[in-house]
Amino acid sequence: MEDAPLIQFGRAERSSPQTMHNDALVITAILANYEVGRIFIDSGSSADILFGEAYDQMQLGDVSLEKVDTSLYGFAGEVVHPRGMVSLPLTMGKGTARKTCLLKFLVVDVPSAYNVILGRPTLNTFQAVISTYHMKIKFPTQGGIGEVQGDPFQSRRCYVDAVRRGEKRGGDDTQDKAPPNKKGKAPEEKIPEATEIPAKVQPAEELLNIQIIPGDLDKITRLALT
Repeated sequence: MEDAPLIQFGRAERSSPQTMHNDALVITAILANYEVGRIFIDSGSSADILFGEAYDQMQLGDVSLEKVDTSLYGFAGEVVHPRGMVSLPLTMGKGTARKTCLLKFLVVDVPSAYNVILGRPTLNTFQAVISTYHMKIKFPTQGGIGEVQGDPFQSRRCYVDAVRRGEKRGGDDTQDKAPPNKKGKAPEEKIPEATEIPAKVQPAEELLNIQIIPGDLDKITRLALT
């Protein structure tokens, strides 16, 4: 068995070497031939989540869905019933250093600032290593080390949208997410400045801790509720 190629991150790889940040790692990737933005990389999630709104915009149809009998349970007894599970190809990287893997996503009808959450199943399948400091994800491919640079502007926009969703809970949400585009890029969005991001200590949205398997505390992911 060959040794895995060395994956490392250098100081020069930071997009803004002089600026410290605590942004979430949010990327754009190709999911089922759609360019999908607002993909949150969450190593704390034990499941890959495709939110229902994004799934509907991709127009894949319910025919692609597999029935999921097990509900998702929160610590306080909250229950989320997934619409189903769908197997979709995800492509990351560029040129010869790109990689495509078939992944299983739980389709969940819970409002979120994100389109997709990629958790440990994706990271392990891609043999990926992430660095939030460098805002980058790297993984081995047959053509070398593939990588995807995180988008700090998307990350901040998602945070702002999440805050606004929390503040407008129970009202109309006027901040629409850019839908996934087939054979094209997402529409240009106004880039939020750092001063636009409200400084809040509490979570922007109510977080629902989900046990993928009831009673197994190691298999937990978190979903934001509005």
